[in-house]
Amino acid sequence: MVAAGVGVYVGGGGSGEGFVLTTAERRRILEIAADELSGKVPFRSMGVEARSASEMVQYLEVARSVGVDAAQIYSLDLGHGHLPTPDEVVEYMVDVLSTTSLPAVLSTHQSVGYRLSVESIVHVVDRFDHVVGVNSSHGDLAYLAEIVDAVGDRVEVHVGGPLQALTALALGADGFLSSEANLAPALCNSVITAYEDGTGSELLLAFGRLARLSMALYGAGGIRATKAVLNRLGLPGGYPRKPQLPAADATVDRLMKLIDDLRLTELEGW
Repeated sequence: MVAAGVGVYVGGGGSGEGFVLTTAERRRILEIAADELSGKVPFRSMGVEARSASEMVQYLEVARSVGVDAAQIYSLDLGHGHLPTPDEVVEYMVDVLSTTSLPAVLSTHQSVGYRLSVESIVHVVDRFDHVVGVNSSHGDLAYLAEIVDAVGDRVEVHVGGPLQALTALALGADGFLSSEANLAPALCNSVITAYEDGTGSELLLAFGRLARLSMALYGAGGIRATKAVLNRLGLPGGYPRKPQLPAADATVDRLMKLIDDLRLTELEGW
């Protein structure tokens, strides 16, 4: 990922396995990432959804001590399907951000069953200068446009996943998050490079390849499939921890055929 010029979020609960890591393991992963990434590409901690402000504050202290460039503030997850009120959401963010000066990125993610209101995002960005970004992982493009229009001139805005990448860029966002960069970082970066260079045909070609890869990996189990493909390629993929189980050989066979069809071997230098 460094060689491809891709910024890295470390230790997440979605494209990573943050929820099965111990506190000591979460710190160690960030320490290893700091050795490999600091000063080379943007290096940020992602973490997992918190059940309380104090839980997120403790995680931010670990991230700060390791030396991340920024840390994501995941949305509050009360658990058991309970949703916080808008006032509770704002209070949570204020409580967390008041304890640190570490550059922070707000997350509004469909995984918790609600979204941060645009008014709440504006309130927090207005109040805290160290909020440097918003990661929006929702299917509602009108909501994304509202975020960009409200705070996009002051903070970075990224979308979760590559399938909204072109729309996000067209609306004025800065880029996209992509677990596919674990496998194909050069392909991920080629989308942004083609966009910045204004080469429309190359942009569409790169995006089409990335979209097909993303849909195939997620359809085959997400990070389970990515790890299995990396292993098949002789790269350090590793294996998922229970309760997740490794992808089946037949699934990996299908993914390897797609990788050949997309001609990724030469691009990625495998």
